[in-house]
Formats: sequence, structure tokens, C-alpha cells
Amino acid sequence: MTTLFISDLHLDPSRPAITALFLEFLRGQARQAEALYILGDLFEAWIGDDTPSTAADAVATALRELADAGVPVFFIRGNRDFLVGEDYARRAGMRILPDPCVVPLYGSPVLLQHGDLLCTDDTAYQAFRAQTRDPAFIAQFLAQPLEARIAFAQKARAASQARQSEMKQGDRAQFETVTDVAPDEVAATFRRYGVDTMIHGHTHRPAVHSVQVDDATCTRIVLGDWYEQGSVLQVDASGYRLQALTP
Repeated sequence: MTTLFISDLHLDPSRPAITALFLEFLRGQARQAEALYILGDLFEAWIGDDTPSTAADAVATALRELADAGVPVFFIRGNRDFLVGEDYARRAGMRILPDPCVVPLYGSPVLLQHGDLLCTDDTAYQAFRAQTRDPAFIAQFLAQPLEARIAFAQKARAASQARQSEMKQGDRAQFETVTDVAPDEVAATFRRYGVDTMIHGHTHRPAVHSVQVDDATCTRIVLGDWYEQGSVLQVDASGYRLQALTP
């Protein structure tokens, strides 16, 4: 049996072909899996479980069908959909896991996370993350009318796009460094959790990295995004394989 890992689908009405590809994946390849892990940013934006979205409804139905077929679905919140709550999780038949968390995988402990906590060189983002993950902020935000939450999300997204555009026009190498994981934080995370394998998304740089941490050789597996195609990590007792899915 194979365990599947995906992240950074960023499902959005502006890209219906990717939503269709994901639904096809759930009703096809995923049905043969031992489990499915979604490591964040399933949606481009999420402003509460009361968000009206036909795409989110279709995804919830397909995920529930997968879970009912005997394939457990696990979800770690990402930086775009950290407000996904238990109401939507129940509809989708998926279990929300803490970020990060360690799970047993074919006899070995593996660290799973979305990946943004590893990008410590981006100090502005880390400050924003700390503010928006505060339970008081979340409660206050979700108590606002839907229209106010939509306006806030649009403003935050525009600000993020403007900042990234500004960074790209400056020092491109610095942009690549800031938006990728910090090697020191990667090593510290391996030490903190006492594992030798880590799987994450967020950076949109799919690859399998060998990382030397003290006297141990560790493996860091990065999942790809679903902007132009699908990206799936297949794991079984024999090893790991990154797979691309064509719309």
C-alpha cells in the first residue's frame, strides 16, 4: 500500500482545471492509497467555514467519499487556509493535525508540517504569522461579518503580492533565500523532534534533499504546488517518489 502526500493546491475559482484535476485524483488514484495527507494551502484563501464556495463544497464531498471508502484523510493547516475549522473538517471527513507533528510511517517516525515555520529569514512574514495565529485574533476575525472578512482577505492578498513583486524587482537572489527554508532552522527542527525524515510544502520547490545534521544524514522532502499541474508524493515501504499530474 502507498501513502500519499500533497500540499499547496491553492484551489481557487480562477483555476477550475486544477480543481477538476484534484477531484479526479480523489476519485481515482487516491482510492488505492493507505492514507492521504494534505499539508496545507488546500485553498487559495479561507475566511471561515461559512465561506460560500461551490468548489469547496465539491471538494468536501469528494474528500468525504474518499474517507467513507476507507482511506483516512489528514490535514495540516497552511498559511492561506489556517482558518479551516472543525465544521469543514467534519463535512470533508478529514482529521486536522497540529503543525508540526510526528507520525509513524512504515516503521519510522516522520515529521510533517506545512513548511512556513522553516522560513525564518522572512521576519516580516513570521511576525504576521504570529499575529494571525493568536486565538484572540482568530476569534475576533471570525466574529466579523462575511463582507468584512472578504475585504480583509483581499487587502492582505494584495499587500502580499505587492511585497513579493517588490522583492523580486530588487535582489533576486535575496528573494529566493528569504522565501526558502533557513538551513539552520531545518537542522534545529530535526534535532528538536529527533527524526531523520521531514515532509513539508509551502516553498513550491519540489525536491528530495539530503541534510547533514551533526553525525546523522537526514532527508527533507518538499512537495510541489498545483498551480500548473498536480504534485503528489508517494511513499511506501520501499521509499519515496514525487509524481507530477497533468491537467
